[in-house]
Amino acid sequence: MKKSWLIFILMMSTFLFGCQNAEESSTNDEKLSVVTSFYPMYEFARQVAGDRADISLMLSNGEDPHHYEPSAKDVARVNDADVFVYSSEEMEFWVGSLLKTIENDKLVIARTADGVESEHHHEDEHEASDEDAEGIKIQGVADHYHTGDKIELTAELEDNSGYEHWHWYTRESADKEWVTVPNQGGPEFNYEAAGKSFEVRAVLYDDAHNEFAESQPVEIVINDHGQAHGDGEEADHHDNHGSEESAGPIEIIGLADHYHTGDVVTLVAELQEETDYEHWHWYTRGSADEEWEAVSGQGTDHFEYKTTGESFEVKAVLFDDSHNTYAESEPVSVLIDDHESLDPHIWLDPLLAQEQVNIIRDALIEADPDGKDDYEKNAAAFNKELQAVHEEYQAAFENAENRVFVVQHQAFGYIAERYNLKQIAIGGLSTEVEPSASRIAEIRDLVKENDVPVIYYQQGANSAIAETVAAETGTKTASLYDLEVLSKELQDKKLGYVAAMRENLKALQLSIK
Repeated sequence: MKKSWLIFILMMSTFLFGCQNAEESSTNDEKLSVVTSFYPMYEFARQVAGDRADISLMLSNGEDPHHYEPSAKDVARVNDADVFVYSSEEMEFWVGSLLKTIENDKLVIARTADGVESEHHHEDEHEASDEDAEGIKIQGVADHYHTGDKIELTAELEDNSGYEHWHWYTRESADKEWVTVPNQGGPEFNYEAAGKSFEVRAVLYDDAHNEFAESQPVEIVINDHGQAHGDGEEADHHDNHGSEESAGPIEIIGLADHYHTGDVVTLVAELQEETDYEHWHWYTRGSADEEWEAVSGQGTDHFEYKTTGESFEVKAVLFDDSHNTYAESEPVSVLIDDHESLDPHIWLDPLLAQEQVNIIRDALIEADPDGKDDYEKNAAAFNKELQAVHEEYQAAFENAENRVFVVQHQAFGYIAERYNLKQIAIGGLSTEVEPSASRIAEIRDLVKENDVPVIYYQQGANSAIAETVAAETGTKTASLYDLEVLSKELQDKKLGYVAAMRENLKALQLSIK
């Protein structure tokens, strides 16, 4: 009996020991869970982790990181993960609020922009010019104007500089901010007088868009001799819904998720029913607690406005033949976001991408020390590929004479900075709205001035708009991958980061020769 009992104990011990080993083996074989924010972070993490981790991507199926908001499921995924990888709050603006909800104290967070962000300012940022500014005099100011008069002024530079990049600014009074007047790109100022007096000044910029010269402010006096113009008449028209006809709503189309300072906002007002009325006004205001102001020179259903550094609201109003309000749109917000003067597209520089890879490597080692050798080996191999891409770019552009390239959206500044190129952005061109004749003319001048053979659009932009611009300016079009989105094209062509960057190189060589 004792012998049988002993055999039973030995059998049970063997069984329990085997179960324990199986559990330990299962635990050891369990892969690291890594959640990444958007495509470049996913690709870099996948290359470093190899087979040791399950890598998941939060923004998939072509989702736009600018419009993305984490779902409850996404939050749960990050909360259960071992490692979370993202680039920066300038790119993934939602990360700060996401991390506040995480309750996983063991989560390793890899912010790959750490240590690699540069003070990368947008091309249109004004810096003090090294040249001594000359004086500008404004000619043609009348003693007063009436509402609706054409104000025609000329800016005269005391000495001829050869520069042609003019801006005109207005403000209501000395204690208000200056506002850029759209569609006034030369020394002549043509402006329809509204109901209020204001100040105006002219500024001339050099080829680097530094301020070269400026005028003293001059006062434009609006005096309607007691008639109810401007605030009175225009406000009465604007608030008067006495038209016997009733109109459907106006929809504003073409609004981008955000703009940069200096972009041209291009919008179209669409009336939901047909009418013969053509008297349009556009109004802007800084915020809901400010008064609407009519925008001069915007008398059609198209709105084109060069942005300053401030966000604003805009609405369109259609008047009938008696100048009563026939229809108006809901206000829409035009968001100006210069990313706090930082370009978030760090991953487009193959050298800075290596730094991001190294940050991911270190995060994986922290979460999984046993995999240190694998992670270091994989990171070194991938960085070798990135170094090869960098050297290809370097060789291609080293002796280039034409170093300018023109893009729709200012996303390729890191490439320009790394390889001593000049990126010119014609920002604000919507993929929904066909550019007006005046906007096409502006782009045509830019193309001619810089001898531009190609205008680049981010991969995925509406090709119809690209073709319109190309046909009107005599240029070709080509797409560049900003790699923000894991697009269908990337998936269909099975293009990884390295292959997409080589496609970008081929495309850029159409301009940079």
